[in-house]
Amino acid sequence: MIQILLIGCNGHMGRAITQSCRYNENMTIVAGVDAVVNVDNDYPVYADIFDVKETVDIIIDFSHPKVLNVILKYALEKSLPLVIATTGHSDEQKDMIEKAASSIPILLSANMSLGINLMVDLVKRATKLLHGSFDIEIIEKHHNQKIDAPSGTALLIADAVNSTLAGNEMKYVYDRHSSMQKRTRDEIGIHSIRGGTITGEHTIIFAGNDEMIEIKHTAVSKSLFAEGALKAASFLYDKTPGYYKMQDIFE
Repeated sequence: MIQILLIGCNGHMGRAITQSCRYNENMTIVAGVDAVVNVDNDYPVYADIFDVKETVDIIIDFSHPKVLNVILKYALEKSLPLVIATTGHSDEQKDMIEKAASSIPILLSANMSLGINLMVDLVKRATKLLHGSFDIEIIEKHHNQKIDAPSGTALLIADAVNSTLAGNEMKYVYDRHSSMQKRTRDEIGIHSIRGGTITGEHTIIFAGNDEMIEIKHTAVSKSLFAEGALKAASFLYDKTPGYYKMQDIFE
C-alpha cells in the first residue's frame, strides 16, 4: 500500500484526489497539508508540512507555487518521491525542481490528464508534418476562478510544438489586440478564455491553405486529473532520482 502525503488537500483538486483514493486498493492518503485545517477528512491535516508525523512513501502537490521551497526542502530531507501538479512556477522555480531531481525522483506536469498527454504526442507528430505551411494557434478555456493565464497546459502544448523544431524557433504571441500587423510564420498564437465553471478545454489549430486541422481535449470533471495524479504517483513510487514527465508513463 502506497502511503501518500497530499499537499493542498482541501482545495478543489485535493478533494478530488481524496475521493478517488477511497476507491484505490493500492494507495491511501495518510496525511494532508493545507492552509485550511478545519475540514473533516479521513486523515490528519497539518498547516505546516514539518509537523507531519505519519510514515509517508510519496508526496503529491496540488497547492501553490509559493510553497514550493518548503515542499522541496521536506522532500529532500525525507528522501521522498514528489509529484508536482501545481502550475504557474517561475523559471527560477523550475530550475530548483530540476536541481532537486538529481537527489529524488520528481514528476512535474502542468496537466495530469492522460488524454492531454496523449494529445501532446499527437501535436508533436502533426507539427513535424505540417510546420512551414500551416499556422498554429492554441485556444484554452477555464473556469472564472482560475488565476494564471495562459494555462500551464497551453504552454505545455506550445512547448511541445517548439521542441519538435530545431532551435525552438517559434515565438509565443498572447492575443493580438496590441499588434496591428499581419501574422508571421514563426508565431504560435495562444488565447485564454475564462468563464463559468469550465473544467478545462484545449484546442490546437493547424490552419493551412483551404484546410484546417483541430486537435481538441475537453475535461468534463476534475476526477480525470485526480486519477492521472494517482497513476503518476504509482509510476514514480519506486523510481530512482530523476526528472520525469507524464509522457514517461506511456513509454
